[in-house]
Amino acid sequence: MSRVGKLPIPIPTGVTVDISGANVTVKGPKGELKRSIPGEMRVAMEGSNLIVTRPSDNKKHRAFHGLTRSLLANMVQGVSKGFEKTLDIVGVGYRAEKTGDKLTLRLGLSNHVEVKPMPGITLAVEGTSKIKVSGINKEDVGQMAAEIRALRVPDHYKGKGIRYTGEKVHIKPGKAGKVVGRK
Repeated sequence: MSRVGKLPIPIPTGVTVDISGANVTVKGPKGELKRSIPGEMRVAMEGSNLIVTRPSDNKKHRAFHGLTRSLLANMVQGVSKGFEKTLDIVGVGYRAEKTGDKLTLRLGLSNHVEVKPMPGITLAVEGTSKIKVSGINKEDVGQMAAEIRALRVPDHYKGKGIRYTGEKVHIKPGKAGKVVGRK
């Protein structure tokens, strides 16, 4: 039995789950998410918990068991609490500004870079060097944060660029060159 798949998913108050065949709809205070799950997996409500079961110990069924449970748990958490990723901008002259719903980034390039958020994603700027990406769909939040980070990946020689908060960037030593005074 999958250690992840056999865990029940607690449904908080204010969240409703509608199961119709292979389609699951989760509604909560932050919004609504829909997902189609693999047809072999069975999802059932038992009290205030959501239970995912598999039909057999087939390798394919075991693989989908934990995945289905994790996806449903993320849906429940997303509509109740939401998800958030924070990015830090490091570098002299690098900054972020919010203009309307778009994000304008100055990253040492010849032109400013404008980033338009995906549907359901909100972008916020704290100061000039912190970007918060938030939304109810964990996959979309991670994708949007990754796209912003990809605009200027952290440099391993100077450390400049966009990085996730808490991400450690290993700074490489540069060329040693000749030692002064020796021939």
